[in-house]
Amino acid sequence: MGAQAAEAAPANAAQTQRSFDPSPSRLAYRLNRLWLTPLVRSFVCIGLPLLLIAATIGGWVSKPENRDWAATQIATATDWFQNQPMFRVSSLEVLSRSPEVAEGVERLMGLSFPVSSWDLDLSDLRTEAEALDAVERAWLQIRSDGVLEVRIVERVPAMVWRHGHELYLVDETGHRVARVASRGTRADLPLIVGPGAPDAIAEAAELWAAAAPIRQRVRGLVRVGERRWDLVLDRGQRVLLPAVGAVAALDRVVAMTENSVQQLLSRDLVSVDMRTPSRPTLRLAEPALEQLTNTALNTGANRR
Repeated sequence: MGAQAAEAAPANAAQTQRSFDPSPSRLAYRLNRLWLTPLVRSFVCIGLPLLLIAATIGGWVSKPENRDWAATQIATATDWFQNQPMFRVSSLEVLSRSPEVAEGVERLMGLSFPVSSWDLDLSDLRTEAEALDAVERAWLQIRSDGVLEVRIVERVPAMVWRHGHELYLVDETGHRVARVASRGTRADLPLIVGPGAPDAIAEAAELWAAAAPIRQRVRGLVRVGERRWDLVLDRGQRVLLPAVGAVAALDRVVAMTENSVQQLLSRDLVSVDMRTPSRPTLRLAEPALEQLTNTALNTGANRR
């Protein structure tokens, strides 16, 4: 009996040892290899939690009462943050050469203070400021002391434009600056007249410079047919200039006027037509024409 028991014990031990296999199973091996894959591990560690969080949030947001509550909380927090003292703008300061322009810019902006800097669109405000005729450019900044500063570069009037019964100041580009009540308000500036005159202001400036020797007699420049200029002088005289080469034609007239022998514009003329520069045409005033006619008749009679 004892010998049989002794032989059975080693046999059972060997059977038990054979039944325990320390190597992993096929499934465990495959799962372990799968876990070692970076994509799978990233999905389990990051992607899966994010999906669960998104699903939870989506389920919560799908309820209208939850969305309304969240929107209210966000609006309240945003309003609280934007209205902190550090973002508060308390006043407006417009820096301009003339008080009238500064007042006009302030009216156009139409701001009420205090206001949060988050509620100010500086680009739109600059566009509003530059909408004023007298403003060429505007710069805006919010200073650290809570002041909205607007720096204005005003347009410089170059001429007075008579359009119908209205008078306007225009700058060197022809842009309207302001309306004036009378010509005497800016008698120091040349006068241009007629539709389309501001569009050709560059040529008008050249003609004004060319007329410097006779400028004391010049009353203005009239745009004719939106294609050419007439130079208007005192005593009702006009110089009709061509559409092309107007400055050169005016230089010829000025030269003939300064000539001590010809003194063209000192004569009793109504107009000097330079529209055909190679063939200037003079139109005499009635008294001068009658005198010339009588002289010719008398000369013919004496010859007979």
